[in-house]
Amino acid sequence: MSADPAVRRVMIADDDELTRGGIRLILGGIPGVEVVAEARDGVEARDLAIRHRPDVVLLDIKMPHMDGLAALREICRSSSVAVLILTTFGDEHYIDEALASGAAGFVLKSSAADELEPALRAVTAGEMFLSPPVTRQAVTQLRQLRPTPPGDDVMALLEQLSSRERDVLELLAQGLSNTAISERLVISESTVKTHVSRILQKLSCENRVQAALLAHRAGLLDQGGG
Repeated sequence: MSADPAVRRVMIADDDELTRGGIRLILGGIPGVEVVAEARDGVEARDLAIRHRPDVVLLDIKMPHMDGLAALREICRSSSVAVLILTTFGDEHYIDEALASGAAGFVLKSSAADELEPALRAVTAGEMFLSPPVTRQAVTQLRQLRPTPPGDDVMALLEQLSSRERDVLELLAQGLSNTAISERLVISESTVKTHVSRILQKLSCENRVQAALLAHRAGLLDQGGG
């Protein structure tokens, strides 16, 4: 599976040389993708992103001189570059702030070999990409911040879903990837993608995290799902 033809120019920002090298190696195996710059700290990330105007910036959060969140805000203020946060399991407390600051998604460093290509394809198409474990972390965090019970409007939205769409939503809310959902429900991955698109449209959600949060608020997982 090749990256979208629009994916051309990518910048890597991480203070760890080995991580940059590993990411560069992965990107080198994706047709049509070119690494145009590498930054070792947040200041370099900001300056190089503004200078090179890549299609996508892969941005670490914990960097010297200027952290990734500050660099993210400045990059998003200065350009229309899509920024993917390179994250680890311990960074869940940054998720809400990064999304609010303009991040286009999150890629787990430990899963970069599997996630980078679909992530690039998603964000260059104007969509968000959230690694399934990050989705689970985000749902947990957002539930703690917004523990409001579902209202009639939420239940009305859920009633628009077909039985199969509710099945997909339940698994999505557990943080499963499209591939894992397709295996669990014994349907094709393309069918899962179609269901997810319809779910987001019907629920008026912009991304999987919002849909997962809504499912949790409505108690869909507690009902045992189909």
